[in-house]
Amino acid sequence: MTSEAGTRKSAILLMALGEDHAAAALKHLSTNDVQALGSAMAKVNSVSRDELAAVLSEFRQETEQLSALNLGSSSYIRAVMRKALGEDRASNLLEDILQAEEPHSGIERLNQLDAVEVAELIRDEHPQILATVLIHLDRLKASEVLEKLPARLRHDVIMRIATFGGIQPSALNELTEVLTEMLSGQGLKRSRLGGVRTAAEIVNLMASAQEEEAIAHVRTVDDALAQRIVDEMFVFENLLGLEDRSIQRLLKDIEAESLIIALKGSPQELRDKFLTNMSQRAAEALREDMDLRPPVRVSQVEAEQKAILQIARRLSETGEIVITAPGTDDYV
Repeated sequence: MTSEAGTRKSAILLMALGEDHAAAALKHLSTNDVQALGSAMAKVNSVSRDELAAVLSEFRQETEQLSALNLGSSSYIRAVMRKALGEDRASNLLEDILQAEEPHSGIERLNQLDAVEVAELIRDEHPQILATVLIHLDRLKASEVLEKLPARLRHDVIMRIATFGGIQPSALNELTEVLTEMLSGQGLKRSRLGGVRTAAEIVNLMASAQEEEAIAHVRTVDDALAQRIVDEMFVFENLLGLEDRSIQRLLKDIEAESLIIALKGSPQELRDKFLTNMSQRAAEALREDMDLRPPVRVSQVEAEQKAILQIARRLSETGEIVITAPGTDDYV
């Protein structure tokens, strides 16, 4: 699919094939192609007879007995995606595809602000409001905002995120009003997020000292809940458990400079995991760069490791790799 027009033609063809055949075809495509086709199908509300005939002609299909398509595409796309990708992976892609054309909400505007600005805007709200807002933010942005809040408030909000069970329409309206006052926002989608995993993902991206403080506080309130959060967290050393092909895929999205710093002070076994999945020339260059690199602060190493973990989580969410969750400023 080399052009927007070509992607549209492919989308029309899949929609003409029917759910089973379309799902079978999607199984053989990459995640990027699946998402591109899903987005294209979401934009197709109707197809004229002439356009359909032209598309089918290109693919050497019979057109004489087919009439123009008039489709409500959302339900069709959901059915095809779920058959092709399974429920979990399809849900992640569908949320991006079907909501891509929606106008920016107050939350999306908050994501564009600096974490300090967001913290100043929301810090005087009720902790449950703060938790709900942070659940809707990008995970990294949420962790940055949490770090700007007073420790006592930060710990309270993390507890509320971990025990979040959804938001009722009335509460959602109240939250929207709060955001409207802050940013003249236009609304907020109902969230299916929240809970232990959301708390773990946000805490996972906080600075190590604050991460440890947050978990320690949760333990004083609910030891079992704290352990569940820890079990859902994914730390840099856990990359050792990735299959070689997952490491190879991950390396494609990591900048060499980031990897050099992230591996400083890492166990030799983890270094070897990355080096053995590189070409001989690339591995030798990385070793040389690491040997010549002067000491760097632990905080800098942690920042690069967390950035790589973000990439790993993104690739995991799209099904490109498989990860399994476990359970001072020195120099290295």
